[in-house]
Amino acid sequence: MHLEAPVKNVGKSQKEVYDFLSDLSNFKKLMPDSIQTFEVLDEDTFRFALKGMPEIVLRRKEQTPHEKIVLGAASDKLPFTLTANLREIEAEETEVALTFEGEFNAMMAMMIKSPITNFLGTLSTKLDVI
Repeated sequence: MHLEAPVKNVGKSQKEVYDFLSDLSNFKKLMPDSIQTFEVLDEDTFRFALKGMPEIVLRRKEQTPHEKIVLGAASDKLPFTLTANLREIEAEETEVALTFEGEFNAMMAMMIKSPITNFLGTLSTKLDVI
């Protein structure tokens, strides 16, 4: 399953956006209002729960300074990644493209497509807090 949030232009430098997203505690500021739990477990891992959804633990899997950050499920039960690709447009403007990749059976994919799409949209919209 491949899902993409609308590309978001942020009025900050590519380095500022990368630094913000590299500090996983900042993801709390991007979470939907329905957030019930958010906890940073270590510098590479955080856990969160949204109302009506199971708890999710994300771990930093990969990063390319100022260009890309990949977070993935800490559990292999539901393998997926959330990737932020950053592209400088101008000195103080960065394009952020959020993508979700996961391997799910057809039934699971059907159940989670809408909530994940909404979640990506919220993360993208809230990037204005940077």
